[in-house]
Amino acid sequence: MEQSMNIFLIITGFTIVALASRQIGQYFTKAKLPLISGFLFTGIIAGPFILDLITEEAVKTLHFIDQLSLAFIAFAAGSELYLKNLRSRLKSIKWVTIGLVAATFTLSSLTVFVLADFISFMRAMPVSGRIAVSILAGTIMVARSPSSAIAIVNELRAKGPFTQTVLGVIVVMDVVVIMLFAVNASIADSLLTSLRFDISLIILVAAELLISLAIGYALGKILKLVLSRHINSIVKTGIILLAGYGVFLLSEEIRSISQTQLPFEILLEPLLICMIGSFLVTNYSKHRHQFRKILYDIGPAVYILFFTLTGASLALDILAVTWPIALALFFVRIVGIFIGSSIGGMLSGEPMKHNRISWMAYLTQAGIGLGLAKQVASEFPEWGPEFATVIISVIVLNQITGPVFFKWAINMAGEAHLRLKTTEFDRTRNVIIFGLERQSIALARKLCSHNWQTKIAAIESDSMEKVANSDIDIYPIAGLTRNAFDRLDAKKAGAIVSLLSDEENYRICEIAYEHFGTKNLVVRLNDRANFDRFHKIGALIVEPGSALVSLLDNFVRSPSGTSLLLGMEKNQDIVDLEVRNLYLHGVPLGELRLPIDTLILSVRRNNRILTSHGYTQLEIGDWVTVIGSTKSLEEIMLLFDA
Repeated sequence: MEQSMNIFLIITGFTIVALASRQIGQYFTKAKLPLISGFLFTGIIAGPFILDLITEEAVKTLHFIDQLSLAFIAFAAGSELYLKNLRSRLKSIKWVTIGLVAATFTLSSLTVFVLADFISFMRAMPVSGRIAVSILAGTIMVARSPSSAIAIVNELRAKGPFTQTVLGVIVVMDVVVIMLFAVNASIADSLLTSLRFDISLIILVAAELLISLAIGYALGKILKLVLSRHINSIVKTGIILLAGYGVFLLSEEIRSISQTQLPFEILLEPLLICMIGSFLVTNYSKHRHQFRKILYDIGPAVYILFFTLTGASLALDILAVTWPIALALFFVRIVGIFIGSSIGGMLSGEPMKHNRISWMAYLTQAGIGLGLAKQVASEFPEWGPEFATVIISVIVLNQITGPVFFKWAINMAGEAHLRLKTTEFDRTRNVIIFGLERQSIALARKLCSHNWQTKIAAIESDSMEKVANSDIDIYPIAGLTRNAFDRLDAKKAGAIVSLLSDEENYRICEIAYEHFGTKNLVVRLNDRANFDRFHKIGALIVEPGSALVSLLDNFVRSPSGTSLLLGMEKNQDIVDLEVRNLYLHGVPLGELRLPIDTLILSVRRNNRILTSHGYTQLEIGDWVTVIGSTKSLEEIMLLFDA
């Protein structure tokens, strides 16, 4: 009873620390540091060497959290290896991966072996033991961080051959490193237990891999069965994590039985088993999207628990002595990555421009590397915790510097697609409508009635007969190119409306977003499946199927407000105006001298809506939503523009 109460108190205390870790991690992101660095920092501060909120006993008691988290990390690694996404750049991915693995593993292993006399737990080891530690360290240095890489790619909207190759290599590397770790962990175990290196060792390692493959296949079947059932998603998530945890328990049991019943030790790698199961679900079942969503949803909670506990388990006394070793490994790894990526790129025929900068894309490390370090600490408890402290220090350095270098590499490759930042002040009342049809003509006339300068861009395939003797300016264009936008004087457009096919609409949005920084992109969506593509670049999306329903709904719930919004009230209108008058900067809304028949509804600043009060101070670049009579709104336009 007393033991159960003690475990309950440890879990409760750790939960409170984890909640604090979540908040501290957010502060780290505001300082442009990786989120996991905040979690690790919190764990270190709360750990046994500083505040002792998480004691050494608690770290051992909470070992099951490590195993659940490692199972999740292996599932996440397997789910990233989606074969259909890798085929287009397979040759480059293959050679760069081979180059990186060979160079990084070799240089890192040699460095640890050469520096063994300066590492406290290696000094007394025989040569075989030093080799065992060295190959395990070299293996972990091979690991990358798909989650960090994908986050940066999404942030920069990066796309192109360089980005495709980098992502493919990073995803494949996680699979390779887990397989390499499974082999090297078995070899290291044999070296440490003085098993002779002969044909029997090779047979043993091969047998362990085959057993892992068989269990992984069975795990994949179990995961498919769970995902196919119509049960609550929270229950599914729990079963999936417990299945992964069960793999760790099974691996420990097999190792324990083999130690007592057999003349040799069977060391199965649970990370490899979980990754195989995840790979099978991702590539050979219809449950890929559901599986990825479950992993995505549970990911933040798992990472908070895992990295906080990892920080608490760091041996700071060892780190204080071995930090020069960690720094040396950090720089040696960079050299290995540079050599491996350059040679791999040349063998695959990549452009020299990419080969010179590709090393910057492969520095990041996180989940898999930390997971393998913790696995070593678990499998080799005599020296594993000290080993993990050194390796985790290197991983933290890589995780802090890696994202910065990756961003530089993508920008140097010219594959970042961010919105162009503009400072022009004549972009408010000009609009370009792409597509020549009745709706575009009606929209153009409506906008003209509100004093917008309106153009319709008609692709040559559009029939000009539709608008014989039209009162609207119509500009024929040969295609959706940058030159066509220049001829339309798109740099002055405050808004672009696209009424073409979804692919054509997306092309228009991309050009406007990247080359002209157009503030308002309005798109008529044809297929709901494309919604996310447009949403990510900030386009305002109109779905014809749901727009009418939404309009009727608003008329029912707020007829007056909807009538005002649609301009149906006589002599009343609603507009968004940009503050450009330098004399208005810092002036509270309550001090503005506005016409009596106008009202400021909202202020938008940096894409965030501010609640408007009399004491809300305006800033240059604010967008203010104003309602009032047409004449009064023209007065306010002059005031804001002056």
